[in-house]
Order: sequence, then C-alpha cells, then structure tokens
Amino acid sequence: MSRFNKFLSLLLLGFCTLIPVHSSAEIQNFSSAINIAGRQRMLSQRIVATYSQIGQKIREKKSKQQLKDAINLFDQQLDELKTYQPTGNINRQLEKVTQLWYPMRLIATKPIQRDKAEALKNLSDDVLKASNQVVVMLQEKYNSQVGNLVNISGRQRMLSQRMSSLYMLQSWGFSNIEYSNDYSQTINEFKQALSILNKSKLNTRKINKKLNKVRKEFAMFEMSSHKNNGKFIPLLVKMSADKLLNIMNDITLLYEQLE
Repeated sequence: MSRFNKFLSLLLLGFCTLIPVHSSAEIQNFSSAINIAGRQRMLSQRIVATYSQIGQKIREKKSKQQLKDAINLFDQQLDELKTYQPTGNINRQLEKVTQLWYPMRLIATKPIQRDKAEALKNLSDDVLKASNQVVVMLQEKYNSQVGNLVNISGRQRMLSQRMSSLYMLQSWGFSNIEYSNDYSQTINEFKQALSILNKSKLNTRKINKKLNKVRKEFAMFEMSSHKNNGKFIPLLVKMSADKLLNIMNDITLLYEQLE
C-alpha cells in the first residue's frame, strides 16, 4: 500500500469518530460567553466551506446538513449572546454582527450558485471580523488568563475552517492568488497559536493529551492539503479540517472549565 493510501485509510477511519459541534443550552459564565462568541467566528468560515463543498458535489447530502446546522447554530448563539449582553457596547457590537450576518445568511440559505461563492466569502470575512471584535470586547471586560486561552483555542477552530474554505474555493476553480496567500498565512497562524497553547502553565494532563493529538492531526492535514498528482483533493482536506475542528472544540471546552 502506498504512503498516500495508508494516509487515506487512517483519515477515513478517524473521520468516522467525528461528532457534531454543539452549543451549550445557555451561557453560564464569561468563559462560556467567550467560547460561544468565538465559535461564531468558526461558523462564518464553515458556512463558506460547506457551501463550496455542495457546489462541487462533495458528500452533497452530508454537506447540505452541515450547512443548515451551521446557519441554525449561528442564529441560536447570536440570540444567546444578546441575552447575555442585553445592553452596552458589546450588545451594540452584536447588533453590528446581526446586520452583517443577514446578507450572508440570505446567500447561504438560497440554492447554491457558483457565481455567489465569492460574494459569500467576502461577507463571511466581514462577519468574522465583527464576531472577533465581540470576543475581544468580552475578553477585555473580564480580563482573565483562562478567557485568553479560551479565545486562542477557540480561534483555532475558526482557522481549521478557514483553511478548509480557502482550499475549497481554489478546488472549485477560483484561482485567486489572494486565496493562496491567505491559505498559507492561515496555516502559519494555526502553528503559532498551537505553540502558545502548548506552553501554557494552566494546561492539565487531559489538555496536553488533546494538544498532542492536534499536533499529529495537523501534520496529517498538511499532508492531505498537498495536491495528488497535481490535482486538488478537497474531500481529504475537508475531513482532516473537520477532525481538527472537533478536537479543538473539545480543548476549548476544557479551558472553559478551568474557570
């Protein structure tokens, strides 16, 4: 068996164990709020990735369900955050997110069209920036070392899906040099943040074990993202990115529970 086929077998085996990314029923404390606000960043990128997957007929039925779940979860969490922060600067920022989210949601909930993909991507970047500002404002308000770790760890979830979305757009035929550069930058940002998390003195044995798993999975992701005989292999990249997403979601929850 070739090295590539061995890698494919391992990835498919691991993919079978993936679990959905769910939100909590309600926000319990500030670390929980940062976790949920941070997950909004991830969803903005996951929507673009799944939209592009459907357009390329990559596990179409499953991808359609993932897109629907991501949209519904974004709506749900936005309501939760507004309930948690009903007034003040953070609430006003959440209203800005809402205004930016509406046109993105409009495209994402209509039939998939290739000529709408780049518009969706551009809107997602605006939603990402606005959602990230909510996280920053929450972190500044509560000024906690744990909150900082929840933010960094949660951002890794977003980066996993940003890598996936940028790769998917390129595999769909959008040969934009900006996407290629952003893809490389996102990979580097993931590496840098992983190094920060690895060095945290607040890490428990369980967190360190999960981080070690991330290191291994990220190495597999980088292998999967290389073209096979000059061709894109989007299914492998999707599965590998989703594994990173799920592990980082677990780690973020573990950091949240340190509070």
